[in-house]
Amino acid sequence: MNSSDKQFEQRARALYHEATQRVDPVTAGRLRAARRTALQAAAQASPHRRARVLLPVGALAAMALAALMIWQPTPRSNAHGDTPGAMSAVAEPDNELPPGADSADPGLYQNLDFYSWLAANNSSQTKH
Repeated sequence: MNSSDKQFEQRARALYHEATQRVDPVTAGRLRAARRTALQAAAQASPHRRARVLLPVGALAAMALAALMIWQPTPRSNAHGDTPGAMSAVAEPDNELPPGADSADPGLYQNLDFYSWLAANNSSQTKH
């Protein structure tokens, strides 16, 4: 803090203390009573508020756990029927042709110049 901030803080504290000295006793008593009531209400409401929040959260967690235990994905069968997932990718031939325009992502056909540049630079780098 620089000196102007300290002076401002000291002046604010002095004004606060001066104002509290000028408050009449009836108003000060009502303020103290309101503060005590608010603090008691906050202390009593705290456990009930936690229960109101934890109950739905716990129920949601229990439902999610039950859904995960009941729903189990079935293993996919391939054309051979006896080999699981990884072998089916090896058994299929690898097509080097691009997919048809109707089934491919349209974004692939927007930058054809970039792909030709990439192919030209890739082939020049592999020759070295």
